[in-house]
Amino acid sequence: MSGDRALDAAQAALAAEHAAVYGYGVVGGRVGDERRPEARTAYDAHRARRDSLARTVRDLGGKPVAAAAAYALPFNVPDAAAAIKLAADLEDRIAGVYSDLVRAAEGPLRQDAAGALREAAVRAVRWRGSGVAFPGLAERL
Repeated sequence: MSGDRALDAAQAALAAEHAAVYGYGVVGGRVGDERRPEARTAYDAHRARRDSLARTVRDLGGKPVAAAAAYALPFNVPDAAAAIKLAADLEDRIAGVYSDLVRAAEGPLRQDAAGALREAAVRAVRWRGSGVAFPGLAERL
């Protein structure tokens, strides 16, 4: 696969991780006490993936896309139920960009992207309580 495709897909995944970190800040502020540790764990995981992707983008010869000051949420998040829905939505979006990176990358980057896709799918199931047949591809069916 072309290095440009892998770089573009890595940049898209990095941008999505920036958005997920922001989104989990909202989730953590609204989710109930019983699920706050789960939100914190996901927040930390997305921060680690974000940092790793920034290194990957540099290794691929690009300049890592910067985080925006704020992100538009897909819906209003006034309470814990909406926060849980947002967390599942964030994971679905992350799964989508990592499925693109799996298609564009080779070797270790492809393996890392597949692992990130799997992790996002598992977190989405935990938040939503159910899964989809093909995580990362559901919106394309």
